[in-house]
Amino acid sequence: MGDIINHAIDWLLETTQLEGFYLLLLTIPLAIVQGFFGFFPFSTLIFLQISALGLVNGLITSWLIGIIASIVVYYCCKFLFADWFNRKMSRNVGRYEKWQKYFQNYGVWSIIFLRTLPIMPNNVISFMASISSIKSSAYFVSTLVGNLSHIWLFGIISSSILLPDTDLRTLTVSYIAFCSAMVVLFAIEQWRRRQARQSGRSL
Repeated sequence: MGDIINHAIDWLLETTQLEGFYLLLLTIPLAIVQGFFGFFPFSTLIFLQISALGLVNGLITSWLIGIIASIVVYYCCKFLFADWFNRKMSRNVGRYEKWQKYFQNYGVWSIIFLRTLPIMPNNVISFMASISSIKSSAYFVSTLVGNLSHIWLFGIISSSILLPDTDLRTLTVSYIAFCSAMVVLFAIEQWRRRQARQSGRSL
């Protein structure tokens, strides 16, 4: 299936003859389709963007189309297909029950983590967030940060293949600093939550 999709994307590129930033006219709709159905990995679009626009522009545009797709899928599932999706999820409740608990306990941090590492498909993350108690504003922030982390990490890994002569030291060090900051913020929030619970019990 993946080979068929890749061939189809190659055919679209050859047919449309899109180059430079005009490529977004193709990759944004493809990202939305991927966000709903997961027919092909999002990494295919990242490779495409980097190959066409270079490392920096490719990563930035990949981040933007990932955010657009995630927001579109989230709002469609939340307001247009909510009843259908609730029925679908109820049939697979055991499969995703563990992750639903993480959504409840850790909120935006669970989305940031799942967006960063390919543990769960992006479309499933959007689907589950749409039926969780996470607020829309919190989902937007966590998607923005989580997609940034994923694209950043993937850029470091893929650049050694696509652009072997690129110096990745700055990109790697800055990503490590970014992750360290996220870990510190997570630890601070968890500490504050424990303090609030202890204060509540002591009243």
